[in-house]
Amino acid sequence: MITAISPIDGRYGSKVEELTHCFSEYALLRARVKVEVLWLLALCAEPGIPECRPVTVEEELLLRDIVERFTPEEAEKVKAIEAVTNHDVKAVEYYLKQQIADSPLEELSEFLHFACTSEDINNLSHALMLKDGLAALTPLQGEIIAFIKRLAAEFKDVSMLARTHGQTASPTTIGKELAVFAARLQKQSANIAAVEILGKLNGAVGNFNAHLSAYPQVDWVALSKGVIETELGLKQNLFTTQIEPHDYMAELFDAMARWNTILIDLNRDLWTYISMAYFGQKTVKGEIGSSTMPHKVNPIDFENSEGNCGLANALFNHLSAKLPISRLQRDLTDSTVLRNMGVGFGYSMIAYKSTLKGFGKLKLNQQKLATDLDQAWEVLAEPIQTVMRKAGIEKPYEKLKELTRGNVIDSATIRAFVEGLELDPEDKQRLLQMTPASYTGLAAKIPDLLD
Repeated sequence: MITAISPIDGRYGSKVEELTHCFSEYALLRARVKVEVLWLLALCAEPGIPECRPVTVEEELLLRDIVERFTPEEAEKVKAIEAVTNHDVKAVEYYLKQQIADSPLEELSEFLHFACTSEDINNLSHALMLKDGLAALTPLQGEIIAFIKRLAAEFKDVSMLARTHGQTASPTTIGKELAVFAARLQKQSANIAAVEILGKLNGAVGNFNAHLSAYPQVDWVALSKGVIETELGLKQNLFTTQIEPHDYMAELFDAMARWNTILIDLNRDLWTYISMAYFGQKTVKGEIGSSTMPHKVNPIDFENSEGNCGLANALFNHLSAKLPISRLQRDLTDSTVLRNMGVGFGYSMIAYKSTLKGFGKLKLNQQKLATDLDQAWEVLAEPIQTVMRKAGIEKPYEKLKELTRGNVIDSATIRAFVEGLELDPEDKQRLLQMTPASYTGLAAKIPDLLD
């Protein structure tokens, strides 16, 4: 695809192959065919619609087989019909009528798309596409979380000099810092999973108008619910206009964007740890870091992930802001925008795979971590002044500020200062034994609290 305009279909096409079966034009047409067939079968099974007779076992298999054998080649047939009708959903209806022509099912042709508006078919199709897309994407999110949790457990006792505002701060551990990201991502994954994917099958303005005009005795709410919930695995929404309002989509895309934002945060921190030499990167034979500097191994995977998360979020944020808004019963702005759902998923998938690739190259540099800690004895000013407060010593913060700020501090400086304090012997001994590497609080235990 060297001529592709989008890098998703071109340069990164191999990285998003799973999504072509979820969000392509073919995938949309396949979903429409499925919805139309299931609606026809539901009508045939309804005793209150005698004109739409029950189908035989063989006829039902034939109808379901139309869905099962719907290939990209069949989708091209639909597109050929659309070229004449200039209406994509009506083209599916005509395609299905062709499929059952010259069979006993032909007498049921006019019950295809019965009482439906295009949005009855489209909203359910888009919902199915989202379900498939999530099934392809969320396992990668799970892989990222699982990898972070493994690193958090492995490095929970590895002390690290923390930095706030880029300056040396109270030490922590590598494992605890990673555990924070695992917990954040897990929470957003739970939010994604909690979003109910909704659907409607209630006619041109959401009131079952046409349905009741033909068969007022039928329980259309129950009939449509059976298709939406039992057959498609979605949740029925009765509070709609011509369109399902898309609020659930906004919730989903917002949750996806939050997940990606946290991943950007992780990518940037790992990038920084690499630049500080806390992590090195395993070399890959044949790879080049710089076209002019042979020594370089650039953190390109985390950079790639950050950029693609940003692109995905730009789409998700627009989808979230635009889709819940329509003019009165509906307009077509949602239709063209919904065709780009897969773009957000595609950039996300590229990002996730890049982060996972970057994870595989990481190697901890414990010597660098230890050296940085040993050169930052000033961080012990915090515990010392805290114990001084406990002892009632006057102006402990100010005395430590005078001792440490702008001065070179080493273990001897700290020891001499502590020795000169009037403290409880047990408190003094604890401070004298403390080092920057040991001053990590409960950091080593926090990773064990992950679910």
